[in-house]
Amino acid sequence: MSRIVSFLVLGFLIVSCKKDDEGAPPPTPPRPLAEVAVEDEAKIQEYLETHFYNYEEFDSIPENFDFKIKIDTIAGNNADKSSLAEDMTSETITVSSSDLGLSEGGDVPLKYYYLIARKGQGGSPTVADSTFFKYEGVKLNGTLFDSSESFNWRYLPNFLRGFSIGISKLNAGGKIIVNDDGTTSIENTGIGMILFPSGLGYYNSPRGSIAPYDPLLFKLELGLYVENTDFDNDGVPSILEDVNGDGNVNNDNSDGDFTLTQSGNRPIYNHEDTDDDNDGTPTREEVTFDEAGNLIMPLPDEDKDGIPDYLDPDTK
Repeated sequence: MSRIVSFLVLGFLIVSCKKDDEGAPPPTPPRPLAEVAVEDEAKIQEYLETHFYNYEEFDSIPENFDFKIKIDTIAGNNADKSSLAEDMTSETITVSSSDLGLSEGGDVPLKYYYLIARKGQGGSPTVADSTFFKYEGVKLNGTLFDSSESFNWRYLPNFLRGFSIGISKLNAGGKIIVNDDGTTSIENTGIGMILFPSGLGYYNSPRGSIAPYDPLLFKLELGLYVENTDFDNDGVPSILEDVNGDGNVNNDNSDGDFTLTQSGNRPIYNHEDTDDDNDGTPTREEVTFDEAGNLIMPLPDEDKDGIPDYLDPDTK
């Protein structure tokens, strides 16, 4: 018989869907985000109208089904299939041109598309949680550029924004099962995919077979996640470090501090910073917890200026 166990996997593996890679080829000169967004949307629409996934297998599960999403072209024997345009849900997110290193252009709405093939039985992570998942990355021409056949723990802010959004749309699975042959599986995982424009991906930076301004598609399977992940262990969950509330924790740097890397100065974002206002008092000492160790809300604001103490250098 299989036996149910629980365990904690430590560490984060670096893969090509990571949002920045040291030693990667230099980016091409950036173009305006609004201009690229229109081109990306046209590419995505053409793909959605001409491709389908194996929805019939997910609707009526055949014997020995592997629960993997498979995509094919609507043609020949598949001419009557429902297109991805009919099956995928679209949402729009506003992206600042400055987040992509552009000095001009302002905010631009970008549309992404996702699909839930199997819901999963657990809760859903935020874009700032540590998650346990498998994935497969595919270009619109069908080229597989990256994959993970086994589950691994990843901290989502370390990866592409579109990728993290896709994971956050899924529900996690149930308990971990260790089978008689020593392999492990997770009950009722969430399975789906996301298709997003280059503004939520690598934009003008090439990565391997990924060219500048390539929209990307990821097939995803979510096993587990850590609710309210606190990456820097400062007492404030990473998702609450999104001070401007735009769903991106990688543009919130309240004290403006930096660290030196091989590619130059890099911001230390709040979700990575143990002293978010750089006042010499650790963030953990400027927030409060109940007897169970849970963060007490609202966050302390001693001088009542509307800025929580842990973000206010005037309050120590």
